[in-house]
Amino acid sequence: MKNLFILSLLLLVAGTISAQSPKFDNVLYGAAYYHEYMPSDRLADDMKLMKESGMSVVRVGESTWSLFEPREGEFEFAWMDRIIDGLHANGIKVILGTPTYSMPAWLWHKHPEVLVNYEKGNKAYYGIRQNMNITSPTFLFYSERVIRKMMEHYAKHPAIIGYQVDNETTSYGVNNYNYHISFVNYLKKKFGTTENLNKIWGLNYWGMTMNDWDEFPTRDGVTNTAYKLEWERFKRKSVADYLTWQSEIVAEYRRPNQFIMHCFMPSVQDIDQIESARKMDVMAVNVYHGSQDNLTGDEIAFAGDFFRSVKMKNYLITETNAQTIGWDSKSQMPPYDGQLRQNVYAHMGSGANMVEYWHWHSIHYGQETYWKGVLSHDLQPNRAYAEYSKTAHELQKFGKKLVNLKITNKVAILFSHDANAALNVMPFKNGKADMWGGSSNIYRNELVGQFHKVLFRNNVGVDFIFPENAKFENYDLVVIPALYIASDDVLKKISAYVENGGHVIMQFKSGFCDENSMVRPMLAPGPLRKACGFYYQEFSNIKELALKDNPFKVEDKANKALDWAEYLIPETAKALAYYDHQYFGKYPAITINNFGKGTLLYQGCAVSDEIQEKLILQELERAGIKTVDQNLQWPLVTKRGVNDAGKIVHYYYNYASQKSSLIYPHKAGTELTTGKAASSGASLEIGPWDVLIVEEN
Repeated sequence: MKNLFILSLLLLVAGTISAQSPKFDNVLYGAAYYHEYMPSDRLADDMKLMKESGMSVVRVGESTWSLFEPREGEFEFAWMDRIIDGLHANGIKVILGTPTYSMPAWLWHKHPEVLVNYEKGNKAYYGIRQNMNITSPTFLFYSERVIRKMMEHYAKHPAIIGYQVDNETTSYGVNNYNYHISFVNYLKKKFGTTENLNKIWGLNYWGMTMNDWDEFPTRDGVTNTAYKLEWERFKRKSVADYLTWQSEIVAEYRRPNQFIMHCFMPSVQDIDQIESARKMDVMAVNVYHGSQDNLTGDEIAFAGDFFRSVKMKNYLITETNAQTIGWDSKSQMPPYDGQLRQNVYAHMGSGANMVEYWHWHSIHYGQETYWKGVLSHDLQPNRAYAEYSKTAHELQKFGKKLVNLKITNKVAILFSHDANAALNVMPFKNGKADMWGGSSNIYRNELVGQFHKVLFRNNVGVDFIFPENAKFENYDLVVIPALYIASDDVLKKISAYVENGGHVIMQFKSGFCDENSMVRPMLAPGPLRKACGFYYQEFSNIKELALKDNPFKVEDKANKALDWAEYLIPETAKALAYYDHQYFGKYPAITINNFGKGTLLYQGCAVSDEIQEKLILQELERAGIKTVDQNLQWPLVTKRGVNDAGKIVHYYYNYASQKSSLIYPHKAGTELTTGKAASSGASLEIGPWDVLIVEEN
């Protein structure tokens, strides 16, 4: 047991397996499939329906460790062999998952120490998935054994095109004793001595200085913000180490033409996506979103832009809405006619090379009874199946013109995991509930989310960049949501980008704390002062304030500053808006500063979507990158890219229940769904919840 685990650690350190970028000759379209969940044996019926529908790919295996290893050390594969062989016989490709996110009952019963312990004495129980300590040596031993047994058995199967390691991994709030010791060892390596840590973290506050690492406290009662920030970083590192460890094991067995990936969740932020995917070949993501009148395209575009940006390559959708979603029956909203098909092309317009549903069939028992698949509980062809089949056969016809879409953008959003974590630790407002009922991640959901939504709904293509490796020079406009945590080096790079001709939209709280969550002992915004052209010493929470004289000419109800107000004192900056208030009125709410060859627009407060739209469109024009695409606005949305033939492809989506029309402004081409010619300047009609796809000649 010990030698097997040590071997894996050595392989992890060696890091000799390099990732490869898979090339697809057509878009993959399919679903997860769990024949083991069926109330009866209907494999032949499912294979027939899948083949007739035009399905090209199925994902299997990620949930069923207890069937692969029903008793400790006893492995059974015949049940899955039959499924994969059946898919292969029907020309359907397979993605096989490692089954480690849901442990078998015998494992926790024999080794209850593998269950995760949470903060303040709370602990996980058996009866739900993702209840394990992913850093437990015992858990890792058993996980490695089942992964190796599966890979030995399946790596040569011709149906398998790729492997998914684990499933929707997070740190699961781990706070076990071994994890605490690992955290302390990590701190020793990073900071060296307790004296150094005392100084950097400010542990003199409340008299919490330490003389020895043995005095280092557990996370449970900690109030120090630097500790909390570093804890979040370590959680991200732990997930990355775990997924890299699994990727390295799988890479020992996979064939050169098989890829490795993981199904990330866009709403989960205790993950460093770049580090977690370093030994993976392609990014994959599970995207769930609103339906019926709540279908906006926002979530699809956000997830696509984010995960495409991690590797700057095309990505895969491993799970998305088929019919309805939910862990109960309180929010059952099956899609309107056309929405299922439209969503497929929405994913592809952001760069997806595969779309898979969770899942093929609806489950007849358990927590996810109402998370319905393509087939309903009656397991018969239905409205969703018909629309699925229509889309699949369209992709068979012209999917080769849409796969491997190359997307280049001139606008980027800087996304900081550290800022997200720190603003959750020290929030400036109460968060709004998201679609899952949570209200955390104000930074991700509300600040970054607003910028992305406004850009998406005004048809501005956008990438995400990250402080660790940001190439500001690749973009004409960089949008920077509240960069609350940042090193001097990152802030100097931003200033240099502006000085050399770049354009920035920056939000309040940027530059306030350094990389250790220490407030800079200088006039805010610290190293950004010259680029911003102002300083400030005070700030205030606000609910909402009108802007004086409605400077952006929006409706009165939208002429609002919200949540936070910094008392900006301009030096070289020009005020674009002031607060309409007896006391705050002498301070600008929004400024712009010419610095070197570029400009920096600063928002000292949160603003309404309508004002944000005006500011973004203004800065697009200033940067010289406004295009004819901005003549359209949501619910008409357009995306574009270049296909393998070197031709530009334009997608047009109508997110409304009424038909609409648009003037096609680009070079003449062919509308692929109808095969009709589309001449420049022609009026194109687009139905409710429909899509048009024009390939330029």
